[in-house]
Order: sequence, then C-alpha cells, then structure tokens
Amino acid sequence: MMTTQPVLPGSILGVLGGGQLGRMFSIAARRMGYRVHIYSPDRLTPAGQVADVEYVADYKDLDRLGDFARSIDVCTFEFENVPSAVSDTIEKFAPVRPSGRVLSISQHRLREKDMLSRAGLPVPQYRRIQSLSDLLTAVDELGTPCVIKTATSGYDGKGQAVIDSREVCESVWKSLATDEAILEQFVDFECELSVIGARNPQGQVAFYGPFRNTHRHHILDMTICPAGLAHPVEQAALDITRTVLESLDVVGVLCVEMFLGRNGQVLVNELAPRPHNSGHLTIDAHFTCQFEQQVRAVCGLPLGSSCQHAPAAMANLLGDLWEKAEPDWASLLSEPSVKLHLYGKESARTGRKMGHITALAERIDDAMSVVQAARSRLTRS
Repeated sequence: MMTTQPVLPGSILGVLGGGQLGRMFSIAARRMGYRVHIYSPDRLTPAGQVADVEYVADYKDLDRLGDFARSIDVCTFEFENVPSAVSDTIEKFAPVRPSGRVLSISQHRLREKDMLSRAGLPVPQYRRIQSLSDLLTAVDELGTPCVIKTATSGYDGKGQAVIDSREVCESVWKSLATDEAILEQFVDFECELSVIGARNPQGQVAFYGPFRNTHRHHILDMTICPAGLAHPVEQAALDITRTVLESLDVVGVLCVEMFLGRNGQVLVNELAPRPHNSGHLTIDAHFTCQFEQQVRAVCGLPLGSSCQHAPAAMANLLGDLWEKAEPDWASLLSEPSVKLHLYGKESARTGRKMGHITALAERIDDAMSVVQAARSRLTRS
C-alpha cells in the first residue's frame, strides 16, 4: 500500500528491529510528535525501552506481523536482515520505506554488487562462488590476496576471510559453511569512507559526509567529519551516493560504504539501507541528524538541513570497556565538550556496541584528541 500523502506528527511509525538505531530513530520521532511501535524477537530492547509499544514476536510470525502492520501508518527498519516475507506482509497494510526491493538487494552481497555494476558504479572486481572449484578458479583470476564473504548475513567482519594463498582455499571454504559467497579483489586503500544519503518520496535528497572511518577488528572504531579529502574525491563519493539513491528509488536513509584507493579511485564496498554507525556524530554535529532525517524521509516530509555546526569526531564504546569494572563515567564527563550516548543494553560483551561519544572542536585534529582522551579515561586504573 503506497500513499503520496505525508504522514504527519501524531501518526504511528513502525520500526523493524529493536537495536540502537531504532532507539535513536524513536527518540527523534517522539521529539517530533510521533508515536513509535517496535517489532523485534526480543523483549526490552534498546528501541523498545523508548517506544510506545513493543511487539515481541519472531519475524516468521506472519499473523503477529499483520497485527503490527495494522497498527502503524508507515514502516521502516533499523535491521535489514529480515525475511523478504516480512516486507511483503507489512506492505499489504502500510508503506515500507525503503522498499522491500531495496531490502532484498542490500541483504545479499551478490545482488548488491550486480546492481551497482549495472548502475555503472565502481566496485572491486568480484566473482560468484558456489563451490571449492569456483573458489580455486576465481583466486587464479583475481590473484591473492583477495577477500571471500558469505552472500548473506555478514556484518562487522563476520562471514568473511582474507585468502592470501591458493593453499588455504579448502580450509577457508569449509569454515564459511555456506553454499554461496562472493570473492572480491583485495583493495589497497588509503582510507575507508562513508556517505549517508536521505531521499523522500518527492525525490528531494540530502547528504552527510563523506565521513572518514577507522576500524579495529572489523568494527567501526572512530569517525571524523570533515574527512580531509580532496574536492574531486568528495564529489565522487557524493555522486555515487546520489546514483545509488536514484537507481534503487530509495525512500528513507541509506549509507554507502566506500574505499579510497591509493590510486585516488573511490570504490563502493557495501550498502546499508538505514542509518549508519558512522552517522552517529550527526546527532550533535549537524542541524538535522540522520535519525530525524529518516523520520522526515519515510513520512514524506521536506528534508532538513544537513549542514554541520563544527568539525566532529565520534568514537564507539564497545563492551570491552566493561571487562574489569563499570566505566568511569564521571571522569569521561569531566570533559565538558564530550557528548555521551548509551544504548540501554542489559549486558556488555567483547565487541558489542554499547554506546558512543562525540566531540566538536574548531579543528578536526582537536576533536579527535578530545574524544580519544575521553574514552581512555573510562577504564579505571
């Protein structure tokens, strides 16, 4: 069911997924006068804690999904790895934004790369892998090192491995335990970038970034903006994002993760059809944060300004910080320019995203120094 009429404050917005992205979306939506219903298999989720209603049921429970869909005016998601039948069921009662087609493409790496290639966008060379024989042939064609990734269900470095010689192919293929994967040319990159784009049903677009991202153990560690890139590189990243939004007819928010090669070429790595970890600094650093922009886009409202107040740096807070004791929040907050965001997760574990901190400054180097020093004070000596 599609509508061209705006979904106005006072309406009920539905969110698939109960994580921190849904939490921050819900906060933005409620600030604007909307009510929020969350659908998730888990109870008392980060998003459910701040939503009006939390539906707790499996994504395969189509009857319960129907109840959820009948209760809302428009649906979006903060977690894209849900069965396609979920979107199909909800669309019988309310618009789903971005659409089920966008969801289907983004949750399958081969479909995603094929779409990007058809759109004429630069991607690393890749091959479809369905057997060990396929893998051996593809490694010979692309050379080593190269990267193999499962076609579905991979994130934060899960479901992937670097192949540095032909001899490891058999053990790597067995370890992935999959019947479909993608092998990609290894990219010798200068840095990792992301751009977040928003688009409403009328075709209006807004962009954040490019952001410069650094990772530790395949998990985003820090994001800065501005990224300190040459203008042609920035423009290429923005142009790529615009093409993706328009090619997929996205209504909502979508992040394009990219590599900047040492040869100066920008290559698309992956898409995330939702707000993104690298965009969390927009909450404090921009006129309209990515979550308010998501509300505006999926509700068919005019988009807000994506202008930035000041240079900003964001650092993730992972569960590792809780290993020995509760982090020293008082010490962190003794730095008055640091903003703390915690996600309300009940337990901490290694690698789990528990929150983030952001700092603004007149210079990007100063913002980075402040946020790094503040995070280091969290661990009690």
